[in-house]
Amino acid sequence: MSESENMTDEAIIEAVNTWIDENWNPELSLQEWREILVDGGWATPHWPGQFYGRDFTLAQSSVVSRVFSERDVVPVAQGGPGRLAAETILAMGNDDQKSRYLRPILTGEASWCQLFSEPGSGSDLAGLSTKAELKDGRWIVNGQKVWNTSAHHADYGILVARTDFDLPKHQGISFFLIDMRQPGVEVRPLKQMNGHASFNEVFMTDAEVAVEDLVGGEGNGWQVAKTTLSYERRLGGVGRANPKAEKTPGRTHEEYREEVRIANEPYTWYPQRQGRVDLVLPRARETGAIKDPVARQEIAKLLSMTKGANLSLQAAEAQRKSGSNELVPAGSIGKLSASVIARQAAHVHTLISGADAMRSGPESAEDGMVAEVLISVPAISIAGGTDEIQRNIISERVLGMPTETRMDTGPFRDIKRND
Repeated sequence: MSESENMTDEAIIEAVNTWIDENWNPELSLQEWREILVDGGWATPHWPGQFYGRDFTLAQSSVVSRVFSERDVVPVAQGGPGRLAAETILAMGNDDQKSRYLRPILTGEASWCQLFSEPGSGSDLAGLSTKAELKDGRWIVNGQKVWNTSAHHADYGILVARTDFDLPKHQGISFFLIDMRQPGVEVRPLKQMNGHASFNEVFMTDAEVAVEDLVGGEGNGWQVAKTTLSYERRLGGVGRANPKAEKTPGRTHEEYREEVRIANEPYTWYPQRQGRVDLVLPRARETGAIKDPVARQEIAKLLSMTKGANLSLQAAEAQRKSGSNELVPAGSIGKLSASVIARQAAHVHTLISGADAMRSGPESAEDGMVAEVLISVPAISIAGGTDEIQRNIISERVLGMPTETRMDTGPFRDIKRND
């Protein structure tokens, strides 16, 4: 047991406050402050001491975060794709990769995106056909990815590509760290029906990846990707500022607010895709729908589902803080719950607002917010793994049910697919 594990919450609070008193200066540039923060080991205290942490438990780390929030001290960079890349590299990368990539993620110097989904494989991630070939000491990548948040301003991407078409589909995949700024990578924004443009499609034509940027070894990409997906389903994608610090003066805070604004821009519609449960009761009271027995029953159902999901999340967090490394089932339960709740919320909004739920503009329900909810909610059943995928994971890994019959065994090149 490390010395840090014996520290009480009170000792941690005292140590953090002492360190902040000695080091925090809100007039530093954001980059200067983050360098101090990372060197001090308080950026990600649950990480190993060798890599900018203090070997704290997750529970101890949450105590540190609470002190930083209470003191209005700017934290480490928290952007969604970068966080996923960092946790994946920390868990599955080698020491060289950790040394080269983790620090710039924590300081915010490098931005990242996730290159997983493909237009030809839908929710079947392992059915990907983007090809990576080793030629003259470098991996050459050709293919297309889609639904890539923040790819338009990313410096690097975490990429899964097929390196062996003669193996079964889950075995011929490898995981790479790719430079997004090279000539062989083209990013095109995608306009959504709700008016936002959060995602991109990415085309790779003879793009290059250095051999040292293969993570986990050739052919082990599926295991590495599952690590990324488990964190994605548990952590979500949005970096949020401390709400208390929205008007706090100082150069560090000003630069941090701008960083968070840019990081959050692709996610501004995410509350709408989750159903905006917070609007339900005020709208029901405002319109009088609260007196309708049918609407009341559906509202009660929605609020009960939301409360149950929150309790389940708290149980999963308690398990995680106790040291459990099993992230996938808990993440899948939460992901599926969010989809069910969002659809129920859309149903309730329709009951409350009627035809007004379809209108946008200043004369519409909540200035068009309800209409945006209705056209955004379908996305939550797809993004981050479809509902069908989550049900498979839960049935097999939580309930212990038999695995589904597979029709896609054998060499990948022999499997029928949409190219």
